[in-house]
Amino acid sequence: MNKNKIIQMLVRSLLLCSFFTVAAQSSKDIFAQLDSIAIIDNKVMMPMRDGIRLATDIYRPKTDEPVPIIFSRTPYNFNTWKDGKKSNRTATRAYEAVKRGYAYVVQNERGRFFSEGEWDILGTPLTDGYDAFTWMKNQTWSNGKIGTYGCSSTAEWQMAVAALDHPSHAAMVPMGFGAGVGRVGDYYEQGNWYRGGAQQMLFTAWLYGVEHDKFKPRIPAGASQEDLIRISRFYDLAPENPSIDMSEALSHLPVSDILKNVNGKTEVYDKMILRKPNDPDWYTGGLYHDDMGFGVPSFWFCSWYDVSISPNLALFNHVRNNISDPAVSDNQYLVIAPTLHCSYTRATENTIVGERSVGDARLNYDEQIYSWFDMWLKEEENGFKEKTPRVQYYTMGSNQWQQADQWPPKSAEMTPYYLTSKGSANSLYGDGKLGKKKPGKKSPQDSFTYDPMNPVNSYGGNVCCSGNAVKGGAFDQQHMETRNDILVYTSVPLNSGTEVSGFIETTLYVASDARDTDFTIKLIDVYPDGRAYNLDETIQRARYRNGYDKEEFMKKGKVYKIEMTPMSTSNYFEKGHRIRIEISSSNFPRFTRNLNTGGNNFDESEGVVAINQIHHNAKYPSQIRLPIVKN
Repeated sequence: MNKNKIIQMLVRSLLLCSFFTVAAQSSKDIFAQLDSIAIIDNKVMMPMRDGIRLATDIYRPKTDEPVPIIFSRTPYNFNTWKDGKKSNRTATRAYEAVKRGYAYVVQNERGRFFSEGEWDILGTPLTDGYDAFTWMKNQTWSNGKIGTYGCSSTAEWQMAVAALDHPSHAAMVPMGFGAGVGRVGDYYEQGNWYRGGAQQMLFTAWLYGVEHDKFKPRIPAGASQEDLIRISRFYDLAPENPSIDMSEALSHLPVSDILKNVNGKTEVYDKMILRKPNDPDWYTGGLYHDDMGFGVPSFWFCSWYDVSISPNLALFNHVRNNISDPAVSDNQYLVIAPTLHCSYTRATENTIVGERSVGDARLNYDEQIYSWFDMWLKEEENGFKEKTPRVQYYTMGSNQWQQADQWPPKSAEMTPYYLTSKGSANSLYGDGKLGKKKPGKKSPQDSFTYDPMNPVNSYGGNVCCSGNAVKGGAFDQQHMETRNDILVYTSVPLNSGTEVSGFIETTLYVASDARDTDFTIKLIDVYPDGRAYNLDETIQRARYRNGYDKEEFMKKGKVYKIEMTPMSTSNYFEKGHRIRIEISSSNFPRFTRNLNTGGNNFDESEGVVAINQIHHNAKYPSQIRLPIVKN
């Protein structure tokens, strides 16, 4: 080994040692800093009305004065000790709250980790949230005002509990809260289980990783706080399931046996898989539906590449426009970031989402969030409303934060773009066009073959929680568009820059030789060099085209009108770029495959090939309507 290589190895070793020393010191410092300013009370077993106790960690300022509370409730592991080692994640969040004069309270849902009872995502008692508010309000160290805060599952429970309107629930900051939305407007998501009547597969993957087995070790009922603190240093009740190839796992048929096939826990999944989009059981658990009330001022955070961006925005609008109490409806604020699920603070001066750079997408999140809480929990007159736009949204392409008084922006006008071709829109090399001119009487339909045994694979998109099965974000779709079972419709190069910001509506006139099938669509930004980045996507199961309370099957050759579940984005198509849509019948494993039989689908192992058609002429004007912002 020569002298230069030895020197290089020594330098690398010193750098690594320095990194780990700094990391260890940083971790040590946060615990020391927190200990210096906080009264720490771990593994407090908070009682619920039925006697079940929920494990709770409390961090509060060293003061005799009562303080407001920031409360996070989660199914995930927030323990300080994990596998005998300290984790600083909770400590960091607690420190940020305590140094600003708040108590930070974090709690596990019932049946999770050190909390007693049985966990059930299908029906977590809403009363647990209400009872927790009451307990915290009554503590001598509490000023009686509580704000809720969290992302994903830590946000989703906030949706339904907001409908209970507890007098101490003063404000909330829900982030990436899609799985808490049941039905709102056009969206029958039922907690991200469905989209357009087709099952989303993220929960299949998610349940494999998080659902606790009934044979897991449990803490004895009535265990003391002292015992719980002691045992948590050695065992955090968070064993991980064996690692699996989720992409391969989700390919198994029938869909109902996916978790069984990988030796996962199946109880919850077995119940959910049987439910249709409008099943009454969806309305008995912890999901928020738009026939419920809503009683809490909210500062909402969403992401363009999150699985539930559109229903998230629809819920914000629902609360703004349909809640009669102006103290609630007038106090709703929204941030939309160009990131993946719960990745807001990971934005950098050059934020890459998938493969696409969207520029400097950083935002002063902590400053805004704590200003919001200061206003509601401390009653500070800090000018939040004067300083903060109603809607802050990031426009990709122009790569800038913008603001609006509503969503979509008031200046956005729905502009139809019509599909046309000479009957051969198949693939990138076909003749599909997208333009503002209405099609003529003789514009022929496009046909493609959909084989559920050879589906179009998901490539990028608005996703969450799918393991290695689907990569989220924007990816160049060109190689996907070489498939003949994808219809491609592209505009001419734009002669000026065009901002599309809002909900994107699609009307398709379709036919099939199958009793039932799916139709999918993607919105694409095509660069002059051919790169084609996906913006959003959706799907519609044909049997639910006229509502989710009934199933209507197709007749061979008959043309049917389908209104797709709206998509959402904010994207600036630069001059010279083109607008493109892709239409097919599968986007797998983002969504389950329709086996085209007209059967249950979830309990079937074999599919049939379908010949599907998109019609576009004067009688059947298939189109996409884009919210184009007018300057």
